[in-house]
Amino acid sequence: MAAQLDKTSGKTKAVFIDLIATKSGTAFFDKIFALTKSSDADEKTAAIRALKKVSTEKNLDNIIGLLLTVNNETEIRETQLAVVAAAKGVEPEKTENGKLLTALKNTNQKDRILAILPEIGGPVALETVSAYFKNSTGKTKEKAFEALTNWKEYAASAALYEICQTSTGDFRTKAFASFIRQVRTASLPDDQKLLQYRKIMPFAASSEEKILVINSIGNLKTFLSLVYLEQFLNDQSLQQATSRAIMKIAMPGSEQPGFSGEFVHQLLERVASVISGEESDYDKINIRNYLAKMPKEKGFVSMFNGKNLDGWQGMLLDGNPIKIAKLSEKERAKAQEEANKKMMENWSVKDGQIIFNGHGANLVSSKIYKDFEMIVDWKITKKGDSGIYLRGTPQVQIWDTSRVEVGAQVGSGGLYNNNADNIRNPLKVADNPIDEWNTFRITMIGENVTVYLNGEQVVDNVRMDNYWDRSIPIFESGTIELQAHGNELAFRDIYVREIDTRHIGLTDEEIADGFESLFNGKNLDGWQGNKTDYYAENGEMVVNPKRGGHGNIYTEKEYSDFHFRFEFQLTPGANNGLGIRAPLEGDAAYAGMELQILDNTAAIYANLHEYQYHGSVYGVIPAKRGYLNPVGEWNSEEVIVQGSKVKVILNGVTIVDGDIKEASKNGTLDGKDHPGLLREKGYIGFLGHGSELKFRNLRIKDLSK
Repeated sequence: MAAQLDKTSGKTKAVFIDLIATKSGTAFFDKIFALTKSSDADEKTAAIRALKKVSTEKNLDNIIGLLLTVNNETEIRETQLAVVAAAKGVEPEKTENGKLLTALKNTNQKDRILAILPEIGGPVALETVSAYFKNSTGKTKEKAFEALTNWKEYAASAALYEICQTSTGDFRTKAFASFIRQVRTASLPDDQKLLQYRKIMPFAASSEEKILVINSIGNLKTFLSLVYLEQFLNDQSLQQATSRAIMKIAMPGSEQPGFSGEFVHQLLERVASVISGEESDYDKINIRNYLAKMPKEKGFVSMFNGKNLDGWQGMLLDGNPIKIAKLSEKERAKAQEEANKKMMENWSVKDGQIIFNGHGANLVSSKIYKDFEMIVDWKITKKGDSGIYLRGTPQVQIWDTSRVEVGAQVGSGGLYNNNADNIRNPLKVADNPIDEWNTFRITMIGENVTVYLNGEQVVDNVRMDNYWDRSIPIFESGTIELQAHGNELAFRDIYVREIDTRHIGLTDEEIADGFESLFNGKNLDGWQGNKTDYYAENGEMVVNPKRGGHGNIYTEKEYSDFHFRFEFQLTPGANNGLGIRAPLEGDAAYAGMELQILDNTAAIYANLHEYQYHGSVYGVIPAKRGYLNPVGEWNSEEVIVQGSKVKVILNGVTIVDGDIKEASKNGTLDGKDHPGLLREKGYIGFLGHGSELKFRNLRIKDLSK
């Protein structure tokens, strides 16, 4: 093919160059590169256009040199594409000594290389481009700016934000839009994106720019997004965009549930009263329908009104609940009065923020909390050290990660005062830079704490030690405290949703009817047995036999007559069981009773006995078949046990309605002894058979009461 190339010329050679570049790859680089010097315009153009298909890292010197010598815009653009093809993904090119950055230092054609760097990326290149923007003029400055706005990595957002702060005119306008694009397309948690949008909003110079931010926030499914957007309903120029953004966040989507609670209810009512324009009648109907179905719960409630410190008080006796409990009512009242005076000297409210001036003691909630979910934004200064006390106990840690002398490099969010034999450090560093806002989402159920920092999980359901007396569990209830530790800091948007673990996953009707939750979605409190293969994750009880545990998992309480509701998701061929009136020892299918939980559509179960299909009382009463949802979809099931009668309802269809005494009076279907049929009470449990599957929304009504 090389010989044929030598024999052609002009337009024929140009066509042949394209052909061999497509077919032969890098083997023909030298031959094609030589033709970039051709005096024939067609040959030269074809050769330059073909370079991007044949260039590799080893050709960088040649094509960078060519880039700095070609003349017309087409040749420049095509050669730039060749450089990108050769340098992209090459790690040395992301260093200061890379060939591109070296050439950038030494050439007067800096704009040609600056335009390439967004495709190459890396912190050194980004820092270099930022420096050229700050320190250059004319075409070089403009090309450096263009490179920043085209940067592929989210890291450029910091430079764009700085331009919004310090520049005017086209630079500010384009930097603002590029910052929004960077955040919107970045792989960031919604909590972090909201913080970035809030940070840039003060630099919006027009209603159009504000609407750009509002529309972007409308894609974030976070409670604080609703809190932040509420203020813009008061601005006529922003009202309609804000209304639709709030609807998008608050109401259910194709894959995500909607938000509920009194604040959300009132906010949607307000949206319904102001929304207008095309389709608004349908929007109002959708809002009304959703509000009618919304659970009647308080939801998140503000702990801070944004104006003063109502609902907060000063800290007593270094916050030690044990010492405080020993005070008489009169002593406590006097001490509290003194603490409140000191509080007002050290804590203040400004611009909707709680500010600590660096002196004094903690700020303590007036209200006592048990189980809860808390959302709070916080910001610290250099060398800062703070935290959030839970139930009056230290603490979810906040600090400046540069303080390596005290171990702060592990990041904020950890349970700092846990013992060495417990987990105290966060899973990762997720802090934003000093003097920027951060968001905590803290859930505390029982002794266990889960923490998300800026949308990243940093504590995963870890038991919190009782700092005040390590010999006993953490207190069942207590205050929430904002820790003061000698540095200036600020808090804003403090919301708490109290959790009644008895009601998790229950509808209002179920609560009124006497149902209680058996699973809180965060941990396995209330259960016993195999807590290795069975664990809580994302509000679900997950079964993963590969984790190395043994045995089944059972309720801590025994039940005789009951109405049990749950949802389950099968994997292909999954096999589990629901034990009822079961003892903790022995085979629950015989020592108690087992209701099959089974993907009986799998080929491996083609020859089951009638009493082995899903829902059957194993070995005793067969279930109707054909009512399982496809594997991978969630199923809902109800089990009602009263005396000797058992009813199983699968996805709304009764598949078992029988009497175990009647069914076994002439012997069981499997011909085996089932002494458990005579038991009047026992535990409810999930009986593992080596399969992966999930359960959720476990709730029960005790019918024996």
